[in-house]
Amino acid sequence: MDLIVAADNNWAIGRENELLIRIPEDMKYFRRLTEKNVVVMGRKTLESFPGGKALPNRVNIVLTRQSGYDGKGAVVVHNEEELRTELENYREKQIFIIGGESIYRLLLPFCEKAYVTCLDYMYEADTWMPDLDKAEGWVLEEVGEEQTCFDLIYHFNIYRNTSPLPF
Repeated sequence: MDLIVAADNNWAIGRENELLIRIPEDMKYFRRLTEKNVVVMGRKTLESFPGGKALPNRVNIVLTRQSGYDGKGAVVVHNEEELRTELENYREKQIFIIGGESIYRLLLPFCEKAYVTCLDYMYEADTWMPDLDKAEGWVLEEVGEEQTCFDLIYHFNIYRNTSPLPF
């Protein structure tokens, strides 16, 4: 299992249930990595998508405590045990954790890699990702080439979890 996220210099990832910024190349990167694979998210992340609908060409799994939640095309699970059981059906696919904050925090210890679009800026935010530069067991494995979108500098970096995975 891996995660994918765009985070600023303070590891902020969102504000008012929206991304901090939409960068076309980042969207293409996300799509290229996640298409034909499995994406795991929380309810608020699903609801932030157009029409609150599942992403096309992927298996969408939503983890929510709300019973009877309509995932609009996504598989809905209600706890970690249900999630693990559901993920057993997709061993041949790559699984990506795509947010939000509580889902990243919950599932980070189970991830092998983190694909992080590092935004060289500090945004006003209300949602953060754990700081992988300070997180125990995480190392920066690859720094992507410098990219720009107008005056914003960003990199597609890859972090690796060196801790033993708990499964």
